[in-house]
Amino acid sequence: MIDVKTAEDIVLSTELDLPLVSVPLDQAVGRVLREDLIADEDFPPFDRVMMDGIALRMEDYERGNRIFSIAGVQAAGMPALSLDTPDQCLEVMTGSVLPGGTDTVIPYEQVEIDRIENVAIIGEVKTAKGKNVHPRGTDKKKGDVLVQKGFRISGPEIGLAAAVGKKSLMVTKNPRVAIVSTGDELVDIEVKPLPYQIRRSNVYALRAELMRLGIGSSVFHLADQKDRLTESLYPILKDHDILMLSGGVSKGKFDFVPEVLEKLGVEKLFHRVKQKPGKPFWFGRHPDGKVVFAFPGNPVSTFVCFHRYFVPWLWKTLGLQVKKEVRAALVEDFRFESDRTYFLQVRTFYDSKGQLWAEPHKGRGSGDHANLNVSDGFLELPGNTGFFRKGESYRLFPFR
Repeated sequence: MIDVKTAEDIVLSTELDLPLVSVPLDQAVGRVLREDLIADEDFPPFDRVMMDGIALRMEDYERGNRIFSIAGVQAAGMPALSLDTPDQCLEVMTGSVLPGGTDTVIPYEQVEIDRIENVAIIGEVKTAKGKNVHPRGTDKKKGDVLVQKGFRISGPEIGLAAAVGKKSLMVTKNPRVAIVSTGDELVDIEVKPLPYQIRRSNVYALRAELMRLGIGSSVFHLADQKDRLTESLYPILKDHDILMLSGGVSKGKFDFVPEVLEKLGVEKLFHRVKQKPGKPFWFGRHPDGKVVFAFPGNPVSTFVCFHRYFVPWLWKTLGLQVKKEVRAALVEDFRFESDRTYFLQVRTFYDSKGQLWAEPHKGRGSGDHANLNVSDGFLELPGNTGFFRKGESYRLFPFR
């Protein structure tokens, strides 16, 4: 049995080779960007007007002139006009190019427009040369990196890609994932369980979590019979990049999954981790590169292993930049006497000072998946500690 840190290191060092693919911009949300987004021109590409008002030469105002004849209107999206005569101005709209011969914008709120005389009258206002002008290239220069590869693509990245004319983006190809449950006591959703049966739930929870991460999956259920398990797992392993199993990995008489996986050529990288819940977790890799996560069958154990090991591994595999560790402080004292790492279910909240707190919701063991509904994360408490004081901070694995 290995400790949690060793298990994490082994998982994160296990590579899955996924090719890069180009996807249309409207299909890239949630994917991991695998190319830098480069500015194809200055940002902004011209001296940009920031307020509706009038554009003038600041030196004319500083000379004491307060009445400017209006030479025209500069609208957004039209070529730049130009002033050649002193003591003139142009009306300008937000987003338009700053007209030639001008350097400052005075908002309409500070100007009186006389439409009969076609002049703008300005009182004593606090202004300066360049006011309300967004100068060309002050955000980014042509050739600058706007977004580095490794970002998970969301609205801002889509907007920047569109701004530089990218109709498609290079991302990591999503893996083919199979989720497999085992257990003769499990029946499908629409079946009314007999007194000794329960409905399958883990595979649907895992599939939902994968969907939330932008990954599709196929779901299977196999009986606890060694020969049939071997026969059925072979094509599933062959047709998928990732195998995620729930159940059949403990020490029970019908827990055949580790034996069957090794028979199918999957190399065991570890089996059993010094943690609670989720101790029987099995992890391995096939010579052709397929990766296998075999989680314990109890719902909370499955959920812990998924978020503690699979999610960080998936992001690393897809090329996501390493995220900073999240920590939360206990809102009350907590006691757990064991040499194993304990994943405490918690509900988190921020106080008025921005401190993230974790309120324990221990539940009734690894089979109490109803308790996940009142929690939003797992707090990782180290073994051989026993007593955890209010205010002490520990690593948090959020799942909402």
